[in-house]
Amino acid sequence: MATAESTTAAKSGDAPQPEQKTSLYADRVRIHPRKITGFFRSLKWYTIWVLLGLYYLAPWLRWDRGPGAPDQALLIDMTGRRAYFFNIEIWPQEVYYLTGVLILGAVGLFFATALAGRVWCGFTCPQTVWTDLFIWVERLVEGDRNKRIRLDKAPWSLEKLGKKLLKHAIWLFIAFVTGGAWILYFGDAFEIAGKFFIGQESSAVYGFTALFTGTTYILAGWAREQVCIYMCPWPRFQGAMFDEHSLIVTYEEWRGEPRDKAKRDADFSSRGHCVDCKMCVQVCPTGIDIRDGQQMACIGCALCVDACNTVMDKFNLPRNLITYDSEANQVARSKGEPTQTKLIRPRTILYVVVLSIVMAVMAWSLSSRSRLEVNIQRDRAPLFVTLSDGAIRNGYTYKILNMERQDKTFELTVLGLKGATLQVIGEAKPGSHLALLPAKPDTVATYKVYVRVPREDLADKSTPMVFQIRDTESGEVHEDASVFLGPGR
Repeated sequence: MATAESTTAAKSGDAPQPEQKTSLYADRVRIHPRKITGFFRSLKWYTIWVLLGLYYLAPWLRWDRGPGAPDQALLIDMTGRRAYFFNIEIWPQEVYYLTGVLILGAVGLFFATALAGRVWCGFTCPQTVWTDLFIWVERLVEGDRNKRIRLDKAPWSLEKLGKKLLKHAIWLFIAFVTGGAWILYFGDAFEIAGKFFIGQESSAVYGFTALFTGTTYILAGWAREQVCIYMCPWPRFQGAMFDEHSLIVTYEEWRGEPRDKAKRDADFSSRGHCVDCKMCVQVCPTGIDIRDGQQMACIGCALCVDACNTVMDKFNLPRNLITYDSEANQVARSKGEPTQTKLIRPRTILYVVVLSIVMAVMAWSLSSRSRLEVNIQRDRAPLFVTLSDGAIRNGYTYKILNMERQDKTFELTVLGLKGATLQVIGEAKPGSHLALLPAKPDTVATYKVYVRVPREDLADKSTPMVFQIRDTESGEVHEDASVFLGPGR
């Protein structure tokens, strides 16, 4: 059925125009953060240098663990399947400690967020730390915000090419040092560094170094705020950690509005204190306007607080138009009511309790854990063997994990079986009630153990039993339950 527009178009002799579709895609607007000074900017620099110093220097720290043991303080030994943290040694079967560390990290992050918003994102997140470092290099080579914008818009020249090449060369160097430092945590730092530059390291070391170099260069140099806004999952659910008493970056709208441009001698008695200079936007690493309220892209770095305070000082106006404060205090201040910083609240108490419980459990587990672990596997084919004299024999694979760095000898006996005798292949003669099992330091000793019981001493098809070993040096006893199978009476 023809519409009125098509009929009109046909009468006028004009062909109907296709419907114009609006694109929902928007190109990225490159952000050029402006240089600013102030309390929070200084705090960020101190935090960055401390974290970078720890990251780059930690692999070189030494820790004496005795002969035959690696002396690197922080090490994840993939070849030896061991993790070392100063005097703590973690074996693969103790991976549950990693679970405890992850729980501590998660709950600690929840606690910090409940107290001070996205303080992790703004000050200590690796993406923030390396992005800040890369922006500092960019500013050092290309100049501050306005100079960088003009340089990007300018046609290509030798000067522009030289600055861009120098900037990216420094970025790649930092990224390479970053990737190389990460590899040092997975092997002896001095050995890896010595072999790396003469081409004697493994392909895995070169490959992972290249991988981490590339990711650091791309994420900190090119992606930047897009990682925080689009890639990181944390902003999607951080709002659940806030309440009205959480300290976050806020704008005092009741005091700043209505905003307008102003000269230094302007009268602010009948207008807001915000002079609409957009300094808060220019210093923001994600390019948001905090005056629009809380946003997912705000990482809580508080650089806008420093920027706004600088402007307020120029106009002799009270500071903290933009400030680190709670929503409850903002509402109270707008009404002229007293404010308070309420750090102790039900949710923060809950987080502290959970953190305390997990830390206490981990501390108790580490302090009381045994340096000996036993694993027993009973033979299933056959379930038992009837010997020529009528006795019943069961076979077991007995493994002793000696976590100490010295030779150990253990006495093995069987409890709960009347008339039971032992035979350990290669270690004990048949008919013995006790066997001596040596275990080398820091290894798993594996033995084939046969238990023989006279048939008349077996009342059931399955009889509970206990393997008991005793450390001949310390006297420590370790017991493990098992079963002995037979034909029954």
